[in-house]
Amino acid sequence: MKTYAMTDVGRRREVNQDFVYVTDEPIGPFPNLLVVADGMGGHKAGDFASKYTVEVLCRELKKTALDKPADILLHVVGIANHELIKAANTDIKLEGMGTTLVAATVIGNTLYFSNVGDSRLYLINDKIRQISKDHSLVEEMVRLGGIKAEEAKNHPDKNIITRAMGVKEGVEADIYEYRLRKGDIILMCTDGLSNMVEDEDMFDIVKGARDIVEAVLTLIEKANSNGGRDNIGVVMAEPLVDEVSIWKR
Repeated sequence: MKTYAMTDVGRRREVNQDFVYVTDEPIGPFPNLLVVADGMGGHKAGDFASKYTVEVLCRELKKTALDKPADILLHVVGIANHELIKAANTDIKLEGMGTTLVAATVIGNTLYFSNVGDSRLYLINDKIRQISKDHSLVEEMVRLGGIKAEEAKNHPDKNIITRAMGVKEGVEADIYEYRLRKGDIILMCTDGLSNMVEDEDMFDIVKGARDIVEAVLTLIEKANSNGGRDNIGVVMAEPLVDEVSIWKR
């Protein structure tokens, strides 16, 4: 599987609180791992939160005895959340910190991932589809019929999230299992990209790029040229999908 990841501080922020991680080598029971985290908190707290969460995830993956991908994700995300809260309680400078999280692995032709917050996972093929669901106030308003999806894009409360790592014990993480098709490209990002670049533009950039490295660089450049109001974190992956399995899908 081809992977590439990058973060950028953007045009308005002094500190980069986004953290990304990719490996196409085995880590514990997973054959690969893709992670995006968007930290929040004080000057250093958000920076610490996103990085520390990914460090705990990787550590716990190497230790787990579980074998079902969904169970593994729930387990390691829960421990990372607990450890983040514990760290915040031992250092006043880290008090109130938290982070979003999207953690994914591809096993065979199946994508498994966990989501907490409003960082996103898209699948790009003949179109772009957001597979994750935002845990945000405006997304809840859309689901309940209070506002239309078009209104959510520029809503003043767009950045208020309803779930995050490090906020409370027993974090509610969404777990997804998705059968991949030949040609699927995985795009994971923080809201520094999704708030600054329309989905259709992301699709055009990815499809027009020579490879995923150029796609990631161009996506970040586009977010910055559109204002770069936040840190930008991007992970992309091209899974190797078996055509025979696709035919049986």
